Amino acid sequence: MSDIFNEANMRRILEGYIPDKETLTAGIHALSKETNVKSVFGNCIYTEEGLVPSENGGILEVKKKKYSTYDIYLGLTQSSLVIAECETNQYLYEFNDRLDVRDADIKKITSGLRFADIGTCFPLTDIQRCEIKKGWMGSVKCSLTMKDGSCFKLLLPKLGGVGGGMPHHAQYREAIIARLSRGNG
Repeated sequence: MSDIFNEANMRRILEGYIPDKETLTAGIHALSKETNVKSVFGNCIYTEEGLVPSENGGILEVKKKKYSTYDIYLGLTQSSLVIAECETNQYLYEFNDRLDVRDADIKKITSGLRFADIGTCFPLTDIQRCEIKKGWMGSVKCSLTMKDGSCFKLLLPKLGGVGGGMPHHAQYREAIIARLSRGNG
């Protein structure tokens, strides 16, 4: 059985992105069909590995994109949506240091931030739009748009893999669908 379809492995990976004082309430294996993350950071500079704080650093918009299908873990906490890749993937990154920031939610960098960690955790209150549709073979298609402009096209399979490695998949999937269907409320 693949480690991807292992609930203990899923919990371990998702817990690396959960905000302090929160716990994972539901988590499943899913597929990302499209990822388009937009974040604005302040007082930082970028390096090959990620962003680092700098008093002389400016404001930087980072766009992280992927337009192919890949395995993810999708989790919920009391107030956050967590999206973590199952295996290391490559993304297209775009950087913009000449932007109008009047309406931007600028995140201040206080410690190093790896590019891979950008766009992994969102407050549930930041969900701007969520569209849920039935998919093929009992799957559910989920299109999410966040307030910062980030968007995701996800596929939530009916089953959590073969071999019984994810015994709570059906229960957690229903909890995630119910919560996402409520939007930011």
